[in-house]
Amino acid sequence: MAPKQLPAVLLAACATLLALAAPLLAGDPDMLQDFCVADYKSLNGPLRLNGFPCKRPENVTADDFFSSALALPGNTGNPVGSAVTAANVEKLPGLNTMGVSMSRVDYAPWGVNPPHTHPRATEIIYVLEGSLDVGFVTTAGKLFARTVCKGELFVFPRGLLHYQKNNGDAPAVAISAFNSQLPGTQSLALALFAASPPVPTDVLARALQIDGSLVEAIKSKFPPM
Repeated sequence: MAPKQLPAVLLAACATLLALAAPLLAGDPDMLQDFCVADYKSLNGPLRLNGFPCKRPENVTADDFFSSALALPGNTGNPVGSAVTAANVEKLPGLNTMGVSMSRVDYAPWGVNPPHTHPRATEIIYVLEGSLDVGFVTTAGKLFARTVCKGELFVFPRGLLHYQKNNGDAPAVAISAFNSQLPGTQSLALALFAASPPVPTDVLARALQIDGSLVEAIKSKFPPM
């Protein structure tokens, strides 16, 4: 093969590999059958999977695909003034292998859904009632923030730190959708100050450039997970 032809061949090979790898970048793997309703009872056995084993088709019912979990408001009587109600594969077995889930977020007046990430999914949020100040921070440290009102949408890219705040003196409600059956949620504050075993105080003190006694004072506000 002539040397001048080699770069073109390499480019074509790289393009082919990227095209083949694209499905692997989705939130969850693609399905291999019509459905795979989660068999929760199988978790009592020694087998562990990335997801849940399937129920036998003859044991599946319409109720496996139904949930009223998002019908009722969550209890926002907590220090942050928000409550997240999830409808994921742990609550709705019919979502197993479907690659989607939802949640309802209720906000007390001025309530906050504190900074957190979803390591396995992009999130799109739809405001049902009220008005929210929302934002996410990129890996370059840039904040993208704006106000989202009733009937409007906002997208939080997968894995990036983000938050929502009710900017009014009345309750607010939002619905979130994810491209994963179990997107996962990692709260920044809980990860740093409520991990079990705890993140060493000297590590946090140096990272945050604060005194160790202040780190201990913050940790005291968060029971270990």
